[in-house]
Amino acid sequence: MSVGFASRLDESAAAVRARLDAAMAHLGDLPVVQGMRWACAGGKGLRGFLVSEGASLHGLPLERSVTAAAAIEALHAYSLVHDDLPCMDDDDLRRGRATVHVKWDEATAVLTGDALQTLAFGLLSDPSCHPDPGVRVALIASMAEAAGAQGMVRGQALDIAAEAAPVPLTLEQITALQAGKTGALIRWSGAAGAVMAGADPAPLDRYAAALGLAFQIADDLLDETGDRVAVGKAVGKDAAAGKATFVSLLGVAGARDRAQALVEAACDALSPYGGRADALRACAKYVISRDR
Repeated sequence: MSVGFASRLDESAAAVRARLDAAMAHLGDLPVVQGMRWACAGGKGLRGFLVSEGASLHGLPLERSVTAAAAIEALHAYSLVHDDLPCMDDDDLRRGRATVHVKWDEATAVLTGDALQTLAFGLLSDPSCHPDPGVRVALIASMAEAAGAQGMVRGQALDIAAEAAPVPLTLEQITALQAGKTGALIRWSGAAGAVMAGADPAPLDRYAAALGLAFQIADDLLDETGDRVAVGKAVGKDAAAGKATFVSLLGVAGARDRAQALVEAACDALSPYGGRADALRACAKYVISRDR
């Protein structure tokens, strides 16, 4: 990980944590609120970084983008809490710690996810997100599409259906599934900064689309070859369940080659920004070299 990218990622993550802490400060200390804080702790903060870095490319400082960055991290945390539930992936470890339903109970985990999702949209509607109500509505509408039955939830539903399908998914089908399940929120994150600046989001959208697929391939590789302690969650579950993944279809070497090609495509999409986008290029390279 390059020093410049690492420092910018850390700066963004710290700012997002502070913004989320402030947003939850008045909520009291019920188990559901404890669960919200627990679910938002740790993690790389990659989606928030994409928001803030995209905004920075268009002249918006971190304090102008941090609320939107916090919103996507809250939404991502909700998706993880629900994804870990026994009725979904049934995981007991996330980011190296007990999942919310294990530390508390399933009902608290469901409510925690619900509360984090609504917190995300509340943050986007706050005037601190952007002074223009039209921009805030655009961010809310695009997040709803990315998170819902056209985006992440659709990908999750396709993933569940695939587990019981008599025939494994093809590479094209897995690509479409993961473009929703993992990629939709990453694409929202990539484009949000340009939207807030009133700029053309197309180059950053192309970047984030390639990045999202590369990220998922890296996840599949970690599930196949990663260490449970380093990854911070269970590994080997896809193979044990007989699920078709990028690795099962392409092999380890083929999956790595595909991820590398996607990183190159992501970096090419950043050409309009020249050297100003070097942190995003380093981010793309980091995505496929990480160990968690």
